[in-house]
Amino acid sequence: MAHIPDGILSAPVLIGGGLLAAGGVALAVRGLDDRAIPRTAILSAAFFAGSLIAVPMGPTSIHLLLSGLMGIMLGAGAFAAVLVALLLQVLLFGFGGLTTLGVNTVNIALPGVLLGMALGPAIRAARRPLARALLAGAVGAFAVLGTGGMVALSLALSGSEYTPLASVLVATYLPLALGEAFVTAAVVAFLARVQPDALRPALP
Repeated sequence: MAHIPDGILSAPVLIGGGLLAAGGVALAVRGLDDRAIPRTAILSAAFFAGSLIAVPMGPTSIHLLLSGLMGIMLGAGAFAAVLVALLLQVLLFGFGGLTTLGVNTVNIALPGVLLGMALGPAIRAARRPLARALLAGAVGAFAVLGTGGMVALSLALSGSEYTPLASVLVATYLPLALGEAFVTAAVVAFLARVQPDALRPALP
């Protein structure tokens, strides 16, 4: 349930999420150049396609987020990639909502951006493939857990009646975190062999 629909979140949460998303997207757009645009578009498309394949998990469903990978490869550009994909999903398939677009963008992009900034340099500097893969897997896993925590927090701040659901949601993200760790580690290991420059973020 990373795509929170309309009509659930409170106005303060919606406004706060919208302001944070606007700041992140402004930072991303300001740094777009000829190198960043294609990479951002490709990862946005990958996120768009991957998140259409949802697996039921308890009271909700889970799908690939790729936010850790976007954080490593795009830096702050992940905000723009996530926003475009979420907007298209709302307009084409009704996933999520227009009023929650800002909150959903922040919930998905922010953990990946922060972890990419924190561990990205170590990933790029790693001499051993195993160390690089473990670090990349950690980024992928903890980005998902961060998204789960932020979704739960968004619900809990919107109303006490959502607190039990928020607690269950965090647990449903655990299997997804393992899958994201594997996918992120595999992609980073592959890119490190064939195109190491792809691991340098297009945006700081």
